[in-house]
Amino acid sequence: MIWLIGNQGMLGTELALLLESQKIAFVGTDREVSILDPNALRTFVENKNIEWIINCAAYTAVDKAEDDVELCHALNAQGPENLGRLAQEIGARVLHISTDYVFSGNPLLKAGRPRPYREDDPTGPTGVYGKTKAEGERLLMAAAPTSIILRTAWLYGKHGNNFVYTMLRLMNERDTIGVVADQRGTPTWAYDLAQAILYLIALSGHSEGDVWPPAGIYHYTNEGETTWYDFAREIYRLGRQYGIITRNCDIKPLTTDQYPTKARRPAYSVLSKEKIKALGLSVPPWQESLARFIHEL
Repeated sequence: MIWLIGNQGMLGTELALLLESQKIAFVGTDREVSILDPNALRTFVENKNIEWIINCAAYTAVDKAEDDVELCHALNAQGPENLGRLAQEIGARVLHISTDYVFSGNPLLKAGRPRPYREDDPTGPTGVYGKTKAEGERLLMAAAPTSIILRTAWLYGKHGNNFVYTMLRLMNERDTIGVVADQRGTPTWAYDLAQAILYLIALSGHSEGDVWPPAGIYHYTNEGETTWYDFAREIYRLGRQYGIITRNCDIKPLTTDQYPTKARRPAYSVLSKEKIKALGLSVPPWQESLARFIHEL
């Protein structure tokens, strides 16, 4: 049995739909069972044969977190630790979602060029959100060493507010929009990430004795890299192609300094997927997944 925590969010909803379609036994909860209440967690798992806990719950309002430190820390650090302790008690494993914000965003160089962050690269978060997510990773692994942490980035999907929906709306409302062009990363379709999560969990059914897939940190985004500006341009092209955007809109590149935010965004947060691909998982290019997403809209 899988326990899906955060089943009402963008990723959680995709996971719930996939689990239902594949007829995999699971139970889903959102805020009605608080990850901050160890007693409530223990009560919930009574008489349930929970083998995996998938934690999609998090404080993700990056700018708001700068002023809401206590709650952000509770949800992103204490919550995962509580789940790790519970998992150890009941003999379950945790699969926890983390973020590119655990890195500083200062590119690491190979042959003079930026290279994608690997799982074992030093973290160096700059804001409250990233610091609490990094601490959550450490606390979870200390409490439950068999856990899997899956870092992702630039997530979008059908079930919740995200960059793609915002761009489609603004492009239908305005003649001109400005988008940051000096931050590089990789968009990730929530559907693809949900598929990757279930792939990892399915691997555990093919092992005898050993912990499989191996515990630790993995990265998953779609393949390739881009800027927010070029991401927006591709959204516009596809939106026009499929008739979702019905007017002309000029997209102008901005620098980070021209678009100030309370929390600093990573200038470079491309994540290496070599570790997860070594387990046999194929990763679609971000352009292909974006086209599928907008076509489905």
